Amino acid sequence: MRQPRVISEVLGGILLGPSVMGRIPGFRETIFPDASIPNLNLVANLGLVLYLFMIGVETDLRSLMSNWRVAVSVSAAGMLLPFGLGCAIAYGLYHEFRQEPGLAPIGFGTYLLFIGIAMAITAFPVLCRILTELELLSTRVGVIVLSAGVGNDVVGWILLALCVALVNASTGLTALWVLLTCVGFTLVLVFAVRPVFLWYLRRTGSLHDGPNQSVVTLTLLLVLSAAFFTQIIGVHAIFGGFMIGLICPHDGGFAIKLTEKIEDVIGALFLPLYFALSGLNTNIGLLDSGTVWGYVFGVIFIALIAKVTGGMVASRLNGLLWRESLTIGVLMSCKGLVELIVLNIGLQAKILSARTFTIFVVMALVTTFVTTPVVSYLYPPSYQIKVERWRRGEIDWEGNVLDSEHDPHSGADSISRQKSQGASVRKLMIYLRLDSLPSLFTFVSLLGAAGDGRDPVASRAHHAHTNNSNNHDGEDGEEAEGRRRPESARRASSSRPIEVHAVRLVELTDRDSSVMKVSEVQDSNYSFSDPILNAFRTFGQLYKVAVSGGVVIAPEHAYAETLVNKARDCASDLVLVPWSETGGMSERQIPLLDDKSEKFSTGPHSSFIFNILKNSRSNVGIFINKGFGGAGLARPKPGEISRTFSGHNTYRTNDLAMSPSPDSGHHIFMPYFGGPDDQFALRLVLQLANNSSITATIAYMNVISNAAPTPQQQQEKDADETFYRSIRDSVSPELRPRVLFQTVDCASSSCNALLATTRETAVQDLARSTSSSNGNLVVVGRNSLAANASAPAAAAAATTITTTTGSSPSMTPRPSSSSAAAASASASPEFGHEAKKAIGVLGEAMAGKAYGIDASVLIVQASH
Repeated sequence: MRQPRVISEVLGGILLGPSVMGRIPGFRETIFPDASIPNLNLVANLGLVLYLFMIGVETDLRSLMSNWRVAVSVSAAGMLLPFGLGCAIAYGLYHEFRQEPGLAPIGFGTYLLFIGIAMAITAFPVLCRILTELELLSTRVGVIVLSAGVGNDVVGWILLALCVALVNASTGLTALWVLLTCVGFTLVLVFAVRPVFLWYLRRTGSLHDGPNQSVVTLTLLLVLSAAFFTQIIGVHAIFGGFMIGLICPHDGGFAIKLTEKIEDVIGALFLPLYFALSGLNTNIGLLDSGTVWGYVFGVIFIALIAKVTGGMVASRLNGLLWRESLTIGVLMSCKGLVELIVLNIGLQAKILSARTFTIFVVMALVTTFVTTPVVSYLYPPSYQIKVERWRRGEIDWEGNVLDSEHDPHSGADSISRQKSQGASVRKLMIYLRLDSLPSLFTFVSLLGAAGDGRDPVASRAHHAHTNNSNNHDGEDGEEAEGRRRPESARRASSSRPIEVHAVRLVELTDRDSSVMKVSEVQDSNYSFSDPILNAFRTFGQLYKVAVSGGVVIAPEHAYAETLVNKARDCASDLVLVPWSETGGMSERQIPLLDDKSEKFSTGPHSSFIFNILKNSRSNVGIFINKGFGGAGLARPKPGEISRTFSGHNTYRTNDLAMSPSPDSGHHIFMPYFGGPDDQFALRLVLQLANNSSITATIAYMNVISNAAPTPQQQQEKDADETFYRSIRDSVSPELRPRVLFQTVDCASSSCNALLATTRETAVQDLARSTSSSNGNLVVVGRNSLAANASAPAAAAAATTITTTTGSSPSMTPRPSSSSAAAASASASPEFGHEAKKAIGVLGEAMAGKAYGIDASVLIVQASH
């Protein structure tokens, strides 16, 4: 439901209270006896102090100062209107419920101030979470809401401190003394404690390297000391913790790293106790009359309408569109846990009765619950894209394109146009993963160098031609190379270079520190400071490939949607996604995987790949790495004694520097069955083969079926064969020495027999290749074979391979595949259900360890 976690936490506390579970006879006396309440209250309030400290740490005043004009106006309007209407309804609440037992004898002015604060305050932490979940932080709406939320948060806590001081003070003079003491304490923290604290952080290196144990201890001592001081002067202890959080520096990511150290114990231990304590004080049964429910709806109505109207009007006056302004107003109406804290303070100070406390808890739940769905409806991604393009002058408000030259974001039209024209890959988008960098860099370098005139190595020849002369006319190699180089240079000058856009995905977890990373650091800063993206940019400079990249922080469940949207925005010809080396979404470095690893087991990564394939309108390639382009490191032999090295004995190791491989070439094998996926794969292989270091074998799998095909099947087969022959006959003379076309006739059409024949052909071709196994690549179409094809064990099928070697075909008989080999094409336990759906039947047959194909696998799906 995409709701903030606080919704479930508050509801869980209510369920434990007298509203639901408390109605069970003996439940309250057994689970929450009266003797345990003081201890529960103590621990819950300790957690509350620490949580308010975290809120102070999250509150970055720099965002308020950078957008102060619009932030102050939106924040002020978003507080004044609900504060005023809250004061109006406070009159009725005061005279209706002030006679209930257990309330402090306070005046209407103090009660009015508290109700106004409860109406006007905004939950800044929950607001950050919602903005991050909806990917609005980098938008104009997100920036304004975040800045206004900071101001709203700070002013709200200051007013609440004033209210508590007035309640606890016996006279007006005492209240004035309390406020002046609080102001003096704040000045001491800002001008005396903070400079010393910063000096200590710089001295210990914690400001940029993160807090060590002594710094965390010192910070927590400051929090508890400040909380103790504000409590004894007559202000609630939470304000001391909040002030210490405000003075914590945000330079060097210190605030984020400090939050990472303490957020788990607060969120997992202290806050649940606070929610339980709050739930014990919430009794829905007290809403037992029409008058009470009238006030419930009145409070909800004022909290929503006043907040939305104030924020919307102020935003509109600052030049935003009406729909953007309305979205800002809805976001500013979010209450969350901050409202609950305010209400509990009012309950403890005996300002609110149990009945009015429950009324406002219901209001907090409703206003928080409606925020996400209403914002999703008002400000969807499609509307955001439309507004951005309208502001750039690309379209008018009706969506009509004003300048076709500035229409790079019409991803669907661009993809359809490229598909119809059969264009080669010129815009590549890759998902950068730490564990897949060697293979990705190698693939991009090969694709980027294809056909651009750069010849890092001498032009290779296909292994089928090694017995023949490299020049068919009797001229030597230098003359042949001299005749080829002008043609290569001419094609390079007329072809547009490839553009590669890299995307780094960083997980947005449910931790507060994860949200802070998004809200405090701009996207540009992340993109320029990320070490993997910087390595990718350096790679692009070295290999003269046009590259760009960015970091996107998103929830794990939104990874696939994020990549699909980025591919649409970039109008990518191909989206290259590596399969995880560990089978999981995490990029944590782990030791080499053993043979029993669950790389293809069912899990989040398999679902992530499948969702990309299902939703993408671009061509998609799934790269399964088996050392492609990497160093051929030898794994430890089974049973061999192995150990880890410490700093004391690493100098004793005798590892020799590994020399570069003398053979830097690559060989590609592709089975062609027909269909859109195979047609795109065929064009991609030929584009790669323009690189002089690549040889390729393209095997046309001619399926001979005993059953007569339907007219539609025959028409599709003829079209596939026509496409294959047209591509084969149009290959340039420069490519023919490196590309081999062959036809494989399969007498059986069963799925197992076809898979066995394909694997056998691939193994034989790769075995004859002169490239090392690290340079081999198998390219297959994802939907080349239907997953639900018949799979009985095939009988021995005669296989004949026809090889086209430039001029005349030569017939080469091959041994038939045995029934055992054919039966091995059945489902492998190595692959989980989601992995099988993602890579297809042919991809599974090529990538499985048990099948003996020593090559990396690229599984492609054509745009649809």
